[in-house]
Amino acid sequence: MINDILVSIITPSYNSSNWIEKTYLSLKEQSHTNWEWLITDDCSSDNTLQIINKICVMDKRVKVFSNDVNSGAAVSRNNSLANSNGDFLAFVDSDDLWLSHKLEKQIKFMLENAVDFSFTSYELIDEKGESLNQTVDSHDIKFVTYKDMLRKKATLGCSTVMIRKSAFDDITMPLIRTGQDYGLWLKLLKTGKNAFKFNQVLTQYRILPNSISRNKFKKAKRQWQIYREIEKLSLLTALECFTFYAYRAVFRK
Repeated sequence: MINDILVSIITPSYNSSNWIEKTYLSLKEQSHTNWEWLITDDCSSDNTLQIINKICVMDKRVKVFSNDVNSGAAVSRNNSLANSNGDFLAFVDSDDLWLSHKLEKQIKFMLENAVDFSFTSYELIDEKGESLNQTVDSHDIKFVTYKDMLRKKATLGCSTVMIRKSAFDDITMPLIRTGQDYGLWLKLLKTGKNAFKFNQVLTQYRILPNSISRNKFKKAKRQWQIYREIEKLSLLTALECFTFYAYRAVFRK
């Protein structure tokens, strides 16, 4: 039964030539082999596109698309989502890695527990793939609600998330340059569904020194923008949620 489930894996790529092949190898080694990998390249100026086109020739499960102009990860992911055929959707960024049983274990968890939206703990690694001895979302939590997510009770690393496609009417990401995955999680949770955690580390998240997501000021600014412009929270509610966000950004282990 599990083997019959097609998983559409969604990836945006931009100047990912140093990492993209390693990401593919982590997909190729999955114990669950019924997947398609939909990569949309965002006008890379290095040889990322050549690498993924070469992979596409070798592995027919890989489908490559390209944006006409540099448009950001949200547009890239939405293009891949629009071309997906899977029963389940999973996300992996072009520099992250999956452990070999990631898909199999997460699908089984979702089927056995009638879950439509799940995420897992993940491990941080450096540029060279060495462990930083830090895990995220490993704290004791069963599920996350919309209200929890506004207050950043969990991170929900994009490369850990899996969604049952038929459970949601709209799975497009908001068109913002950063934080579009967080915006999508809020949109899905606002329907009344919860995001359930499968409490195993199944993903390795690569920390790069020049990553946009590592800039704390930009992250805080983005968080406020999502509260006020996308979620349309009142000033008071936005301030309350931002206080929780700031506290957890500083003290979360």
